[in-house]
Amino acid sequence: MVLELNEITTVLLAFLVYLFGDFLTKKIKILYRFAIPAPVVGGLLVAILILILSNTNIVTIKLDTSFQSLFMIAFFTTIGLGASFALVKLGGKLLVIYWLAAGVIAILQNVVGVSVAKLFNLDPLFGVVLGTAAMEGGHGGVTAYGTTLEQMGVDGALSIGLAAATFGLIAGGLIGGPIVQHLIRKYDLKPSIDDKKVNLDDYDEDFEGDGAVTATTSQFIYTSTVIVFCMAVGTYLGDMFTEATGFSLPGYVGAMFVAVLIRNIIDRSKPEVLNLKVNSLVGEVTLAIFLSMALMSINLGEISGNVLPIIVALILQVALMAIFASTILFRLLGKDYDSAIMVAGFIGHGLGATPNAMANMHSVTQQHGMSHKAFLIVPIVGAFLIEVLTVPIILATINLFS
Repeated sequence: MVLELNEITTVLLAFLVYLFGDFLTKKIKILYRFAIPAPVVGGLLVAILILILSNTNIVTIKLDTSFQSLFMIAFFTTIGLGASFALVKLGGKLLVIYWLAAGVIAILQNVVGVSVAKLFNLDPLFGVVLGTAAMEGGHGGVTAYGTTLEQMGVDGALSIGLAAATFGLIAGGLIGGPIVQHLIRKYDLKPSIDDKKVNLDDYDEDFEGDGAVTATTSQFIYTSTVIVFCMAVGTYLGDMFTEATGFSLPGYVGAMFVAVLIRNIIDRSKPEVLNLKVNSLVGEVTLAIFLSMALMSINLGEISGNVLPIIVALILQVALMAIFASTILFRLLGKDYDSAIMVAGFIGHGLGATPNAMANMHSVTQQHGMSHKAFLIVPIVGAFLIEVLTVPIILATINLFS
């Protein structure tokens, strides 16, 4: 028997998958500890269930994921709208160093990924989803680029990439704290006098707490209009660029870069048009749904034959991150307490996601004291500015080996 779900029913299932995953992550401590995203938990379980039902000839479920690209483009657009270059001035020299280091590690991660793919006689393009897309890109990035690669004929790219991203997320949470604890003990690092005066709970409220989204209907409409405008123009320009140059530029990438441009124009002319809390909320919702749709529709059978390349790539990526962050980055940032805390954040989002970075820094600062600089710089780079560097690097790799 075949059960076909139309696009609306598939979207409904994606919402239910997210709610199920959110329930499990709150109830199962290990999932909460490593900040495993709710769509990953719910989506993988549903994918397993669909595989079992199909293999046992009970029912074959076919999902219509036509709307997945819409949610994906919307998410990347909100990322672009969050990337104000005024933030670079706020973070100063350390933010620029940290930001550029994220670009360097992105290049190295792709080198590792492509090398592993070639070692196991896989298409070099698998190196993208074993590299930056999965590590610094996390589940959102690898879903976007994995989908693009599959459309280019690289079968299994999404499934393998999602597996790599999941393992990377766990690894980032496991090694970040211990490495920084070692640095603090080895160099006897202490927080600055000013940071000692900062109450951690108050600081969290200022820099992390989203609070309630306070926006009028007009503000919500204005912000949504900006988002949809960037999506429309960006996807159109992306298609034109690809046709004119032969250089693959997916629509969601074009939308993101148009959004970066529009955000910085708005900052200079009419900042009240864009409500950043609404933009953030739209981004969180669209990410949750497009991830849920992607995870629940993957073919898990494609992972089973590529477990060894994933394991080898992950071991090398973790080793690369540990060495780069604890030696090169630590020294570039000043070899002090603030730089050690930023190392924890760098490992967190360099192997997983920004929430992982924040969790790593929390675990250390709760024991040793606050780092004002780290909690300012890491979220800015990890959540927004990093995409400005990683997207061209990933696209260049795809076009180099396509």
